[in-house]
Amino acid sequence: MKKERLCLLIGNSRWHWAKKKSTEWKFFHTNPNTKDLVLIKNNFLKWAAVGKIPNCQDLNPSNRITIDNVPLGKLPPWIGIDRALAGWGAWLRAKSTDMYKNGLLIADAGTVLSLTHINAQGEFSGGQLIAGLRLQISAMAAGTANLKNQQITSFPETFFPHSTREAMLKGSQQALLAPLIAAQKKTQTPIWLCGGDAPILLETLKQNNSPVYHYPNLVMEGMINIQNESNQIQDLTEFD
Repeated sequence: MKKERLCLLIGNSRWHWAKKKSTEWKFFHTNPNTKDLVLIKNNFLKWAAVGKIPNCQDLNPSNRITIDNVPLGKLPPWIGIDRALAGWGAWLRAKSTDMYKNGLLIADAGTVLSLTHINAQGEFSGGQLIAGLRLQISAMAAGTANLKNQQITSFPETFFPHSTREAMLKGSQQALLAPLIAAQKKTQTPIWLCGGDAPILLETLKQNNSPVYHYPNLVMEGMINIQNESNQIQDLTEFD
């Protein structure tokens, strides 16, 4: 019986999965749960981590994807594997459609919003890190006496809301949009947007006429594609 092929990114707040069904990859996201690892121990799993690695025996260290496995040029050893994989996923897409000649700007809107710039030679050339939406709101609540943590369901349309709740939400949203818009103008390249909070930013970026491509699973696509681009990692399609 052929084993299922899986990829897992252990994130800071969620686990991100890719599962191959026939010839197609499916993507889904779960809360951290070591019981999920027990369920996949008889299958073939490639994995990477930016969050805390669980203390269990179901993650084979030899199947871990690290910075050394990502073929982008000039990647520093300290960079998060999620940023590297998103950059690689975007680079492969851009190369296939001849959209890389001015470089790439990748925005991964997760627990932290990471901006990563890849030059036209496929080399890491720096970036920015900004507290994500929930980090901003929870930090305001934790650092003040009168502000409360807020559920993020929708954002006010008015630019200057009256209520404290809406002011927190709008301010946090704008704190992410501003560096994205500024970075796009600086690089004169489209934004490649991914991550769980990407839909919250996407429509406003479009309304601002900022060129943006939304590929929600760039990180996982980068992890999958590495298997075909790097001879350091066994091709999943050959595993029975």
